[in-house]
Amino acid sequence: MEKNAGQKRRYEIDMCNGPLFGKILLFSLPLMLSGILQLLFNAADMIVVGRWVGSDALAAVGSTGSLINLLVNVFIGLSVGANVLVARYFGAGQERELSDMVHTAVLISVICGVLLIFVGFFVAPSALLAMGTPKEVLGQSVLYIRIYFAAMPAMMLYNFGAAILRAVGDTRRPLYFLTAAGVINVVLNLIFVIGFSMGVAGVALATAVSQVISAGLVVRCLVRSDSAYRLDLKALRIVPHKLLMMMQIGLPAGLQGAIFSISNVLIQSSVNSFGATAMAGNSAAGNLEGFVYTAMNTLHQTAVSFVGQNYGAHKYKRIGRIAIICVGIVTAVGLVMGNGVYLAGRLLLHLYSPEEPVIAYGMKRLFYICCPYFLCGVMDTLVGCLRGMGHSVLPMLVSLTGACLFRIVWIYTIFSQNRSLDTLYISYPISWALTAFVHLGCFLLIYFMKLHKAVEIAD
Repeated sequence: MEKNAGQKRRYEIDMCNGPLFGKILLFSLPLMLSGILQLLFNAADMIVVGRWVGSDALAAVGSTGSLINLLVNVFIGLSVGANVLVARYFGAGQERELSDMVHTAVLISVICGVLLIFVGFFVAPSALLAMGTPKEVLGQSVLYIRIYFAAMPAMMLYNFGAAILRAVGDTRRPLYFLTAAGVINVVLNLIFVIGFSMGVAGVALATAVSQVISAGLVVRCLVRSDSAYRLDLKALRIVPHKLLMMMQIGLPAGLQGAIFSISNVLIQSSVNSFGATAMAGNSAAGNLEGFVYTAMNTLHQTAVSFVGQNYGAHKYKRIGRIAIICVGIVTAVGLVMGNGVYLAGRLLLHLYSPEEPVIAYGMKRLFYICCPYFLCGVMDTLVGCLRGMGHSVLPMLVSLTGACLFRIVWIYTIFSQNRSLDTLYISYPISWALTAFVHLGCFLLIYFMKLHKAVEIAD
């Protein structure tokens, strides 16, 4: 019992009592560091490829990102459902429900990973071809994506396991796991690409190995836990009503991610039409802006966990304070980091490629994406608040209209009349602003309705 209590004090955060600002920072900072470290390791992939293999290989690896996200996001969305429900049961002190949810989520993650192996092997090549990937890049892109998807069970297992830990307030151990796996990834990159001249295949293989390591570490953590969310591998099972609840929250979240990815695939296809040099610059800039996005997205994940636990504990007034704090922090992070990356853009892009045309294309993307990136952060954080309260369909529909549909219409109208990268990239901040405004309205409506209902019950 003492050991259990000590573990709770060491790793878990009490989200339902006491001041919020410090706890939100304590929760989000390790999460932010985890994401940034992961991207640093991914950036190492890109730098190694760009420097030692060439710009075509850089374009090949970079051009797969939007497609990978499209194929994976629906399944990753289910981990959001697991996060919300684990946080809710943990906040409400429902230990049996919590255990059922953990075992269902872990088994589903493995099943999803196995399905994705086949999707990546058979669907991805045709999809890359449909995206207009240039012939000089296509072969390497297909090779990369097939090796990458071979490790999908491990990737899914890590994402679901980390979602469980985040839901109970533990963001430090996932940081440790990613750090260990990432260091190994970088070392293997250098060995496979520079030492053995394996090119794109070496980068993909190093990433796959690191994903297996991170999955192994998170499973070990859950198995050795003394808390109610302990994982018993012999007790793995699917509890049907828990799976249904997870899908009700997670599938809309996954579809929302896929919706964004669809629009990004269309934009990537449009970028591809400008040639391999533009693709390389776009890939390098996209990798850099990922640091800003990941830092901001931690506030989305923070909002999901904090709102989820307080919703489960029926502490509705704290939800409004959580939303204000998270939106304030994400705005500051987005403005500082987004504009910082743009100002240091030329220097940073030079790390990926010494070619001036590649750098010029990269700077163009950074200007339109990074400077107003805080709008995207606000949009995602409000979605996190809505998901924490169990509303996942509504933000999906809003995102469908405000992001995907808007960008598709933009590509086939405005962009088709004025084919330039400037016209293409500016669709991002416009769609973020519109979608964030609608999400804010939805959150305020649902929040005040819930608050009013709670007051009526109390009376």
